[in-house]
Amino acid sequence: MASDVKEETAPTAEHTLAGHDALIDELRERREKAREGGGERRIEAQHAKGKLTVWERIARLLDEGSFQEIGGHVIHRHTDFGLDRQRYPGDGVVTGFGKIDGRRVCLYAQDFTVLGGSFSEVQGQKVAEIMNLAMQSGVPVIALNDSGGARIQEGVYSLAAFGDLFWHNSQASGVIPQISVMLGPCAGGAVYSPALTDFVIMTRGTSHMFITGPQVIKTVTGEEVDQETLGGSTAHAVTSGVAHLVGDNEDRSLELARTLFSYLPLNNSEPPPAVDPADDPWRMDAALNTIVPVDPTQAYDMKDVIERIFDVTSFFEVHKDFAQNAIVGFARLHGQVIGVIAQQPMVLAGVIDIDAADKIARFVRFCDAFNIPLFTFVDSPGFLPGVGQEHGGIIRHGAKIVFAYSEATVPKVSVVTRKAYGGAMIVMSSKTIRTDLCFAWPTAEIAVMGAEGAVNIVYRKQLKEMEKADAKAERARLVAEYHEKFSKPYASAAAGAIDDILVPAETRPRLIAALELLQGKQATLPRKKHGNMPL
Repeated sequence: MASDVKEETAPTAEHTLAGHDALIDELRERREKAREGGGERRIEAQHAKGKLTVWERIARLLDEGSFQEIGGHVIHRHTDFGLDRQRYPGDGVVTGFGKIDGRRVCLYAQDFTVLGGSFSEVQGQKVAEIMNLAMQSGVPVIALNDSGGARIQEGVYSLAAFGDLFWHNSQASGVIPQISVMLGPCAGGAVYSPALTDFVIMTRGTSHMFITGPQVIKTVTGEEVDQETLGGSTAHAVTSGVAHLVGDNEDRSLELARTLFSYLPLNNSEPPPAVDPADDPWRMDAALNTIVPVDPTQAYDMKDVIERIFDVTSFFEVHKDFAQNAIVGFARLHGQVIGVIAQQPMVLAGVIDIDAADKIARFVRFCDAFNIPLFTFVDSPGFLPGVGQEHGGIIRHGAKIVFAYSEATVPKVSVVTRKAYGGAMIVMSSKTIRTDLCFAWPTAEIAVMGAEGAVNIVYRKQLKEMEKADAKAERARLVAEYHEKFSKPYASAAAGAIDDILVPAETRPRLIAALELLQGKQATLPRKKHGNMPL
């Protein structure tokens, strides 16, 4: 009986090659199609708004040729409202990994040309996957945000995707650095993901963030406001404090992301990236000896102090325009990354208010989470008085600073350049909350309060009983006496609250020596799930 099985013949080499070429050509065509996003017309509309495409952004952010995409062929499964006719490979978000200055990073980038970059079930799955890979690999995540919000047509599926994203943001917090670069709109629930990340970079004129848009606000409250005023970069960099950095255009925003990344470790188990020192460790700037005015009522720029002490041109300020009475940022000291916190006497005399307290506490906690030593420069007359501050919760907000410093186990060094009065003296990295080394300059005034205020309280009855002219002379004498006895740094040094008093010019080499000592610091906290920070 004849067999029904036909004998297979071996394909010729030419036939095999042609078949493989066809398969590879198909793959290349699909890749090319995916890179077109929503099509040429929508790409042109993106460019017309002064915005780059998702692939142009990735090329500018990452080292050339380093990007490796994953999930580029995924499409959504929904059919309502015509979604079955709007399926695009990748579904409006590009995910993958690459390098910045040779250092590994994961990213996800929303594509506004695909359904307005709307966040979908698939977007949530792709972002969760790249964040899981980032955490398992111990590398940071950068998000390039440009989205109209949740994909309404998917209903609860898109909302669930947001919830999953927020959960991943929370799990990654303190494990790997997270940076959000805002390159377009971000509204509604979408804003909570950037808010959960460590740093938010906005783009002037093209990025907006708000929970409820202008139309909803007008309907509910009757207020009329435009997008820029409500949630533009100025609103969030100056007033709300949501934005840490602002780029004048997309190129600048992406450049800021690269610069910020250069100061951060890849994860919480690594030290921050050091560079070969290019500045003289023994450099002593004589201008520091006279930079603080002898008259305590005269202002000076604390940024001049910072820039003269740390490695030349290394200071990178964040939150620059928010709560300007406080300064926070990164710098390098003999090539090592440092977190810098300071008061700014040029603004409100360096007083601590609600916004400054939040700004300082958040930065301290970030640095501690990622092994970045904390160097604090103190010049504050105290907390801002007033009914608005008290009713706004200055007690609760101010407590965040002392909680953050007390909880921090990284090396901590402070320098009192002038005023350190009352509660401000305590919360700003003092010896009593376990700062490792506390220094002061000869211009330092460390006391419960200023001499004038102290005399008015301590000698109030005595001065009230004297004649006006006599009281004025006596007050001046008592103020000078109080200042000499209590305010000069020698009293604090005698009490052990200050470890040494420095000639200002020698601050740089002394801080380098302190950092070298403390780099091997070992400190542990009491065992607990977590503390209850006064949020």
